[in-house]
Amino acid sequence: MSPNKPLIIACVARAAAASAAFVAFAAAHAQTIESARIVAPLATPVAAPAGLPPATRAVIAAPPRPVTPSALPQSTAPAAPPPAACNAPSQLTYLDRPLVRTARRLASGQPLTVVAIGSSSTAGAGASSPDASYPSQLGADLKQRFPGEAITVLNRGVNGEETDNMMARFTTDVSAAHPQLVVWQVGTNSVLRDRALAPHAVELHEGIEQLKATGADVVLMDPQYSPKVLAKSETPGMVEQIALMAKEENVDLFQRFAVMRNWFEVQHLGFDTFVSPDGLHMNDWSYACVAKLLAGGIAEAATRPVASAAAHAAHPAH
Repeated sequence: MSPNKPLIIACVARAAAASAAFVAFAAAHAQTIESARIVAPLATPVAAPAGLPPATRAVIAAPPRPVTPSALPQSTAPAAPPPAACNAPSQLTYLDRPLVRTARRLASGQPLTVVAIGSSSTAGAGASSPDASYPSQLGADLKQRFPGEAITVLNRGVNGEETDNMMARFTTDVSAAHPQLVVWQVGTNSVLRDRALAPHAVELHEGIEQLKATGADVVLMDPQYSPKVLAKSETPGMVEQIALMAKEENVDLFQRFAVMRNWFEVQHLGFDTFVSPDGLHMNDWSYACVAKLLAGGIAEAATRPVASAAAHAAHPAH
């Protein structure tokens, strides 16, 4: 054997090993390149097999596109729940006494002026705008019920007021407008501030007498049925006091507390349907519904036969 033969054999072995390593590296590198082609973004050109039209290259390379909510058809979006129906038992919205002066005014074709006086739920706290307050919507509803008549509803609500504060404004905010109908919303802030019921009864009696002296029909409105009002122990007594006073003074009462309680206890509407997030004030839906129900009661009491007969008796034909 040649002295160099072992060295040659060793070199050949090393070359073979290096060649095998290169082949393995090339194979792995080729697989990596192929994988990169498969996951390449749309902007990376992909070679297509011969004979395929150019347009098929993008189809082959394009990954599936995720479907976003905005890409869904409009019909697949969940439908909004329908608004709650506004209704209440007729015995809760019926005004016991005919509105004689209001009826006379409507029958004569003269302008009708209504004054709504009260605290925050008259002013419209919790409503999205002044137009959403109950007095504003009451005026719109009455105009629909009596088309062609000139009807004005004045909002004289002031946030936070109690009965004596409202009475102090009767001369400027009620009498000065010469109304034929006054709706007096009262009692809520007295119970919220834990006022005694007995002194309030005296104030309420005096206030009703002052309103009757203006020559206007009078409708009382009791407190709202809401969590913060219900939390007060004097609330049931206040509601009862207002009802008894309306009967004794021979004026009408719109039973707002009972109407809203019916929504909750009988119709199973949640407080979030008719009470603002503050747990006290009404919201757009309940203001609109109260206005609608009150307008219906006023329209019926101003057009029932008893009211018409009283109006004719007051102005006999010559």
